[in-house]
Amino acid sequence: MAKTRFAAEPGKKEIVISHVFDAPRERVFRTITDPHFIPLWWGPKRLTTTVDKMDVQPGGTWRFIQRDTEDNTYAFHGVYREIVPPERLVSTFEYEGMPGHELIETVTLEDQNGRTLITDTVLFKSVGDRENTLQSGMESGAIESMERFADLLSTVNGDIKK
Repeated sequence: MAKTRFAAEPGKKEIVISHVFDAPRERVFRTITDPHFIPLWWGPKRLTTTVDKMDVQPGGTWRFIQRDTEDNTYAFHGVYREIVPPERLVSTFEYEGMPGHELIETVTLEDQNGRTLITDTVLFKSVGDRENTLQSGMESGAIESMERFADLLSTVNGDIKK
């Protein structure tokens, strides 16, 4: 299995996460933008994820709710700013438990001879926001999500419909 790279340079407002998936770019894009698949890979496995809304178009909104075994909920939402199938997704991202700390997430998908390199660049408003997010466990959650996504792609039919 490919390894997820997680880069958080000191003093910067961004985090860059990358992973090469053993699937064609079109399939990766369709899977990452299909609300049916989100609960199967988004976030740590110990949490259950529900898609409340996911309107994948510029100006469309998304909202995911996670629940732990003690019935605590964690909700996240954002707005899609740019969508260029199968190359790029740009959206905002905000944890509802800490409003006012919105970030911008840019996901690029690069074809690598039938495999796909995803680079997820997360831009925070401040270095402090980034540091707080890192301390919350973002790195382990992002790596686990990428691993879960890789496992899912190995089972997804290449003919999925959007």
